[in-house]
Order: sequence, then C-alpha cells, then structure tokens
Amino acid sequence: MSDRMSKIVVINGIGDAVVAFRGTLVRDLVARGHEVVVSTPLPREVDADVVRDEVAALGARCVFSPLDRTSMNPLRERAACKYFDRFLTELQPDAVFASNPKPIFYAIPAAARVGVPRRVAMVTGLGFAFTGSSLRARMLKVAATRLYRKACHDATAVIFQNDDDRAELAAIGALPETPTHLELLRCAGSGVDLEAFPVRDIANGPPVFLMVARLLKDKGVREFAAAARSVRAVMPDARFRLVGWIDENPSAIRRTELQAWIDAGDLEFAGRLTDVRPELANATVFVLPSYREGTPKSTLEALATGRAVITTDAPGCRETVRHGVNGLLVPVGDAQALAEACLRLARDPQLVRIMGRASRELAQEVFAAERVHAVIRKALGVDG
Repeated sequence: MSDRMSKIVVINGIGDAVVAFRGTLVRDLVARGHEVVVSTPLPREVDADVVRDEVAALGARCVFSPLDRTSMNPLRERAACKYFDRFLTELQPDAVFASNPKPIFYAIPAAARVGVPRRVAMVTGLGFAFTGSSLRARMLKVAATRLYRKACHDATAVIFQNDDDRAELAAIGALPETPTHLELLRCAGSGVDLEAFPVRDIANGPPVFLMVARLLKDKGVREFAAAARSVRAVMPDARFRLVGWIDENPSAIRRTELQAWIDAGDLEFAGRLTDVRPELANATVFVLPSYREGTPKSTLEALATGRAVITTDAPGCRETVRHGVNGLLVPVGDAQALAEACLRLARDPQLVRIMGRASRELAQEVFAAERVHAVIRKALGVDG
C-alpha cells in the first residue's frame, strides 16, 4: 500500500479538538500524497464551518458524524454504529485510523465488516470508566471492556500511548492472548510539533503556575485549586492560571465551584483558548494533577516550550516527567504534595530553568510529532 496513494479515514471523537489533536497527522499524510477524510462529531463550542475550514486548510475533507461521546442512549448508539457501516461502505477507504473510545468501539468493527484492509485503533486513555468509582463508572467499565474486546479483535493494529493502558486492557481480557492477526504498537502520545511550540524564555518575577485541561474532577482541577490556596497563603504573589472548559462529562466540576475559586482569588481563569502558546510563554511551571491520561498533549506542548512540569505518578502522566530532571511527580489526589512541589519550584528559579531545558530535550528525544507519525504510518501500511 505504501507505494501508491491511499485513501485514509481519520476518525476522532471530539469535534472541537480534531485539528488540535490530529492536525499534524493529517498534514503529514496529505503531504505524502494520500487522500484523507476526517470524520468527527459536530463541535459543541466551535462553529462547524470553522472546523471544516481548518480541516480543508490541511488538505483534507471533513465529514461530521452523529457520535456523541457522552451519550448512553441505546438508540443513539445503535444509529452511530449503523452510520459507520454506511459511511465506510460508501468511501471504501484503504485504511481507517480511530482514536478516542467511541470511534474505536464503532468505527473499527464497521471497517472490518465492510472489508477495509487496514484498521488502526489508538488508545488515547481509558477515561472515566476506568478512573471513576461510582456505580455508573463500574457499569461503563463492563460495557467498555466488551467493546474494546470486539474492536481489538477487528483491528489490524492497536497503538497504545502508555504501557499501563495496554496492561490493563490485557488484564481484563480485552486484548487477544495470542494476537496473531493484531499488531500491538507503542507511541509517545499524539506527539508535539516542535516548530509550532518553540522554546520561550521564562520571565523574571512572581511564579506563574499554569494548568490546561477540561474541567473535570479526574483532571485534578480541585487539587490544583487547593494547592493554589495553600501556596498563596505563604507566597501571595504566586499566580495560578487555569485554561479549559466545563465538559459534558460525569466528572465535570460545577460552575459555581469554579466561580468560588475565582472569587476567592485562588485561580485566574482564562476560559477555553484556541491557542495556548501565549499562556505557555507567560508560565513559569506547567501543572497537570490528572488521575490518568493516555499521554496528555497539553503537557507535551509545555515540554516543547521548555517548561518544568509538575504532574502525577499516574498512567500517561508519569511518562512525561523524569522526576527531579525535568519536573516533579506527586501522588494522585494529594493536594498537599502538589502544593509542596509548587513551593519547591517557586523558591528555586534556577532549578526551574534547568528543568525547562531538560523538558525541551525530552520533547525532542521522545515526543516529536514525526516519531509518532512514523508509528501510525507503519500501522496504516503507508510508511513509505
């Protein structure tokens, strides 16, 4: 397949973020002469025409799907499943690349049913079903296990962003014990464009701690706010910037809770941004106290910018920090440990700069987008 133009469908589960997460991959495939169709749900926070135009600017065609990543309505889920049967039958692509849970659950089996030769799933994190402890989360985990098992059986390759996710899916029986038909691969997250995120000097002055994430409990937003309160009690000029939005997710924080943090002066809230580079340029340290990730793209962008990182010793997060070298690891859910890590770096600007240089080196050595694209192209059979 690699010696001719291929038709490749890139299927994403978050309409608002398809270009942010898959734009460099789409551009890479188009530059190599392949026809690319991007399938993504209708965006909720961004105008659909904007997303369509952004995809077109990459040289690809955008088609909106009926996927709803938070829906549990059986009729809506059945309709999404049937949609991919029709969509892929009409397109007859050479390869399908699906990321996020629902695209994997529905598009990979559909691709197998209609005879798409290459069917690649990228596990970008196991999400609420594997981090939550509520009855709903436990029910979702049972359903997700069954759906992962079916999708992995139907895939020709599964790409993992961290070893913990692969081990967990294997432990619950979602991966074949002898995957003779299936290629299991590993890549360093979604990669980061090192040219788009160049190194930025760290400004002198009071420390600025930046977090970029959807405003969910399991992203560690509450721990970030609690740490901000503790740090500012002894270092009042320290600033804690939060970039993100309240997502339609079972673990989303309440708007009243966010407003209380803002009113108390604990956090400065920037809202949702289409370009986080100015925030990264103004930041001293990047913070992500998440409970679990695939490999967080926001952290990779911070590494590329040359920022020390404080994150959790959790799946997907620990891969981005070499403790004591380019940042600090703290236990999941421990706001006090997070505050202590912030204070340690706030009091040692020289260490922050040394760690920032190490972060950029790590981004170059491990997380450069081209390294990730090479793994994906191999799985798609277009590695020429």
